[in-house]
Amino acid sequence: MPVPSLASRIPVVVLTGFLGAGKTTLLQKLVRRPELAGTAVIVNEFGEIGLDHDLLETGDETVVELDGGCLCCTVRSDLVDTLKNLHGRHVRGRIDLTRVVIETTGLADPAPILATLLSDMYVGQYFRLASVVTLVDAAAGAATLDAHAEARRQVAVADRLVLTKLDLAPDVAALLGTLDRLNPTAPVLHPIDGEVDTVHLLEDGLYDPATKGVDVQAWLRAEAHAHDHHDDHHHHHDVNRHGEDIRAFCLRRDEPIPRAAFETFMDLLWSMRGADLLRVKGLVHLAEEPEQPLVFHAVQHAVHPTVTLDHWPSDDRASRIVFIVRNIAPAKVEAMLDALVAQAPEIEAGRAAAAAAPR
Repeated sequence: MPVPSLASRIPVVVLTGFLGAGKTTLLQKLVRRPELAGTAVIVNEFGEIGLDHDLLETGDETVVELDGGCLCCTVRSDLVDTLKNLHGRHVRGRIDLTRVVIETTGLADPAPILATLLSDMYVGQYFRLASVVTLVDAAAGAATLDAHAEARRQVAVADRLVLTKLDLAPDVAALLGTLDRLNPTAPVLHPIDGEVDTVHLLEDGLYDPATKGVDVQAWLRAEAHAHDHHDDHHHHHDVNRHGEDIRAFCLRRDEPIPRAAFETFMDLLWSMRGADLLRVKGLVHLAEEPEQPLVFHAVQHAVHPTVTLDHWPSDDRASRIVFIVRNIAPAKVEAMLDALVAQAPEIEAGRAAAAAAPR
């Protein structure tokens, strides 16, 4: 088979941004748009268990989940294998593949994945890195950029930046100044009513490292070298850990959870440890609404309004709550939830009595 010309190679868009920036929410909207027909989505989540695959409904088999934490050697190999598989299915006529969007985990340094896309021989024959889009939480962005090197790298490598959660941040002047210092060439897009113009967001070009700062070029050269030599060593790590203090875990409960227990669990946990709950998202089977799962998201103290789905996205009806935390023991969180589920009748009775009491 002849190698396609550069212009005819399948464009790949990397969608990145720190924990809670809104990547999955944006993708949920994008994959439903008719102009994105033929788009495959590759989701890389931190930790062994993710939810984004279930929450992205496309109606076909073009949502692929890569678990395994940060994009180190093992996951980078998985990425190449996934792209090979997608291309093979496209060639055999099983899927229509016009674009690939890769959603990185919020803790990812994006340089390894960009280097893989730019330097892998097979990927380079049939795909081209078209652009890097980085989402920035307007409310928490300044503090996040100050505290996390990964977030700064995500901004520095971008072709375009998208400010999210503008309704929670009336003044973004200081944040815009920081973004300009980190990446003076990337335009900053401001969603209108939560919507971003698809043409500007996924504008089809060719990612050019030469247009980035010298730091970005150095990162990509180093990662390309690591990619070329990753077979020379074995890289083992705990996929649920990121450094010494940050880890991921998932609470799974097959039995429905009483609403009163779940709401009390959230209130207590967030009041005690909100600052250390870096990212929490859940798909919850409430006892009172067994056919309509509850979806919720939180970033530290910011708990977003819950959403009730019309139906379960898959046959798995277990409650799954994924946590990315700092210095929190999973066993203590599990014990709290179990204790509150056992106390659900008493909690309900207390709520009823409080509601009936004269004001």
